Amino acid sequence: MMTKKERVEAVVAGQQPECAPVSFWHHFAPNEIRGQAAIDAHLQHLEAYDLDFLKVMNDHLFPRGDVNVVETVEDLKKIKPLPGDTGELAGQLDLLRKLHDQLGEDILTCTTLFNPWATLRQMTKPPSDTHRPPKLNGEDERDDKLSELLQIDRAAVKAAIEAITETLTAFAAQCLAAGANGIFLSVRDDWVNRPANGPDTYDDILRPVDLRILEAASAGTFNILHICGRPQNFLAFAEYPVQVINWADRAAGPSIAYARDHVKRTVALAGGVDNLKTLPEGTPEDCADEVRDALRQAKDRPIVIAAGCTFDPTIVPPANLKAVVAAARNQTR
Repeated sequence: MMTKKERVEAVVAGQQPECAPVSFWHHFAPNEIRGQAAIDAHLQHLEAYDLDFLKVMNDHLFPRGDVNVVETVEDLKKIKPLPGDTGELAGQLDLLRKLHDQLGEDILTCTTLFNPWATLRQMTKPPSDTHRPPKLNGEDERDDKLSELLQIDRAAVKAAIEAITETLTAFAAQCLAAGANGIFLSVRDDWVNRPANGPDTYDDILRPVDLRILEAASAGTFNILHICGRPQNFLAFAEYPVQVINWADRAAGPSIAYARDHVKRTVALAGGVDNLKTLPEGTPEDCADEVRDALRQAKDRPIVIAAGCTFDPTIVPPANLKAVVAAARNQTR
């Protein structure tokens, strides 16, 4: 019987473990995102569902420096590079150190980083400790604000993205030094390549800085790229230098079968479970069926069983989560 770490490392190495490793994650309550409460919440989540690896949530607020809310081009110009342990980023680093102290080398961990566009998008609203799974559809005033700023002064937006990138590259390296085995970089191009912005905006502004963050984390052995939303250029993301890619194969696509045939085998796949529909609304057997179907789609390709994105713990029955783990463990490969 393999250990949890060995299962994950086998998939990352392109080998089939005796059963697929499994993990899933959610945003913790506002009173569980900092300090000892955050440590306890992560460890309890790991233990309650017997997960094979721990994705460390990061709801510590990004340091905004001299700007509280980005509303104008002048606000953009106030965004400057900051050290990677500025403000609440230091709290996330402390969380990583203390989780590593508790878990040692037995459980692989990766820690969340939102890419610079997602970070700037958050900065167009007042800081908040409340988080929900991201929407796949619908208009959002934060996207309208960034489109407006791009039209007024594209260079100022690019300069702000550059400043945020410098902070995040420093932070990424410090996450590894604090004990994380890798980063979980969240990217999303359907927020960026809106008609108002132009179809090449992601390639122009974001893809180069995504890659710089990953370069800063290149010493990591468990870097995961999370492709959020409905990817417009899935295969471009699949070329990123990471060990694993995770995306909403059920809710947004493409399918695991498509990724199996189109993503280079040096990158492991992670997905199979619908966080928006099946986890909150389905039965335990529905959830187990998705696991079995994911394994069938993957065929001979190693896969990590995971949800497509965060789930809402206030509406997802624990029995559904336990069914996901049981189904993965009971399907020998």
